[in-house]
Amino acid sequence: MRRLLFSAGIVPFMLSAALAQSDPAADLQKADKALNETFRQIEHRLAQDPAGKERLIKAQRAWIEFRDAECTFQSSGEDGGSAAPMVAAACKANLTEDRTRQLENYLNCEETDLACPVPAQ
Repeated sequence: MRRLLFSAGIVPFMLSAALAQSDPAADLQKADKALNETFRQIEHRLAQDPAGKERLIKAQRAWIEFRDAECTFQSSGEDGGSAAPMVAAACKANLTEDRTRQLENYLNCEETDLACPVPAQ
């Protein structure tokens, strides 16, 4: 019981301290800008592959829907609270950074990688 109370008291404090050290909205804006730049690079590489470009767009739309739903879920513990928008924005920033790294991997995969949907430059 003591361990549970200790954890319950420390975890929210640590989360709020981490969120206070950064601006989740600014972090999301920065992450979104990087994602859009990387997405445009892939679109450019797929210029000669309309079907591939359409698959990219479809995947990205599905990913955005997933990200938003996941972050709504993650921030639901704070529903109605003033921290909910910060928790959701931090979640979106983190997932957007992850997605950017995933797209960057497509830009840098080996030419012989058959699992790479983006042609090498």
